[in-house]
Amino acid sequence: MFWKSKKVLVTGGHGFVGSHLVEQLGKKGATVIAPGKDDYDLVDGDQVRKLYADNPCDMVIHLAAVVGGIGANREHPGKFFYENLMMGTQLMHEAYKNRIPKFVAIGTICAYPKFTPIPFKEEDLWNGYPEETNAPYGLAKKMMLVQSRGYRKEYGFNSIFLLPVNQYGPGDNFDPETSHVIPALIKKCVDAIDSGADSIEVWGDGSPTREFLFVKDTVEAILLAAEKYDKSDPVNLGSSFEISIKDLVELIAKETGFKGQIKWDTSKPNGQPRRKLDTGRAKKEFGFESSTSFQDGLRETIKWYKENKAHA
Repeated sequence: MFWKSKKVLVTGGHGFVGSHLVEQLGKKGATVIAPGKDDYDLVDGDQVRKLYADNPCDMVIHLAAVVGGIGANREHPGKFFYENLMMGTQLMHEAYKNRIPKFVAIGTICAYPKFTPIPFKEEDLWNGYPEETNAPYGLAKKMMLVQSRGYRKEYGFNSIFLLPVNQYGPGDNFDPETSHVIPALIKKCVDAIDSGADSIEVWGDGSPTREFLFVKDTVEAILLAAEKYDKSDPVNLGSSFEISIKDLVELIAKETGFKGQIKWDTSKPNGQPRRKLDTGRAKKEFGFESSTSFQDGLRETIKWYKENKAHA
């Protein structure tokens, strides 16, 4: 019943996670406002003010971001810093000025220091500089945590800050210029099969580890936090499952049916050495635990891509 009386503004509602979130909010009976990129430029302060003037709401869930894999982060550090910083800062500030009851800020695992002890605990967020290739993006997003805490202390503004780990699932971004590791590898393997190629190339040496969260679990976590959590302390959202990039590539090759050679380009960066979250706070504060096994989620993602290659 919580959502039936709520008018919820979702930025990034046409994106990967946002589209799944908007669908679930609709099923729960919420009135959802999900403007697209062409409706409002969220980097522009005047456009943000117009967004709120046009769309009074009870809650904002800020998912919109300029994102990409290692390559995109290396190529556009200025753009990724400025646009993500300006979107988050202005959206939260204007939400406070408009007396919107709650603001849900979606951060990024890239905000953690490069050499964070495993598993990542929320208290470690400030104990070092992020991995260099995605530091501008990670730091821009982390400023929403600073803002959330400051505005709660000074103004009593109710905002929360969530830190989802790498996400994947049906509807993911498969553009090779900007996609993250799972969709990029799925596309490489499936496309190699279709073209008859006998090898694929993968960045790095395969040694880094990553944790992944299936998109439907991500949405469940965001909705639980939006409903039940009212503190500015950051909260990790993850699956507690860690896998090396080498094992990930081999698993995706197996599940897609690719039997060719995997060539490692060790001249390219590995990214952060390890990523695995401590997810105890999410369970304690609002009862979230991921329920989708990695293999099941991966198979569903591969199936979706094969069925939607033409427009994925």
